[in-house]
Amino acid sequence: MNRCKWVNMKNPIYIKYHDEEWCEPKHNDKELYELLILESFQAGLSWECVLNKREAFRKAYDNFDIDKVIMYDESKFNELINNKDIIRNKLKIKSSINNSKIYKSIQKEYGSFDKYIWSFTNNKVLYLDYDITSNELSDKISKDLIKRGMRFVGTTIIYSYLQAIGIINSHHKDCFKGVR
Repeated sequence: MNRCKWVNMKNPIYIKYHDEEWCEPKHNDKELYELLILESFQAGLSWECVLNKREAFRKAYDNFDIDKVIMYDESKFNELINNKDIIRNKLKIKSSINNSKIYKSIQKEYGSFDKYIWSFTNNKVLYLDYDITSNELSDKISKDLIKRGMRFVGTTIIYSYLQAIGIINSHHKDCFKGVR
């Protein structure tokens, strides 16, 4: 079975992610939230590295319960920074808590984060070449999120996020999930 070339065929977690999640449209705010937080930890690293730590992140971040994360204090921050099973970057951890608060405010403003993020494409999936890492759409969303105060949401991270949540479908045409 042909898959996109970026898939590490020696990593079952990566294969499963490619086959079952990547570029699949998502509309559940909890799932959208988890992926946004995880993508922000990718900055400067590989997605495979983050994905391999996903279960540890879920445990450390109270299964991505946003109402708990927005209440994290210095004690919880210290617990996270000392958790050897996740990515222990102080700026990314602080940003994850801050970004959670902004995510929550976007939910209040739009009724859901889903309505916000999908409004940029009028609820349409875009089929784009998998070799690009940013475009006008990711630029626009990144600028809006940064303007709102989020960090680690540059255009490349947002492009990757849009692929993760299925707004952008970038499966290669030779991939079994590719558009024929």
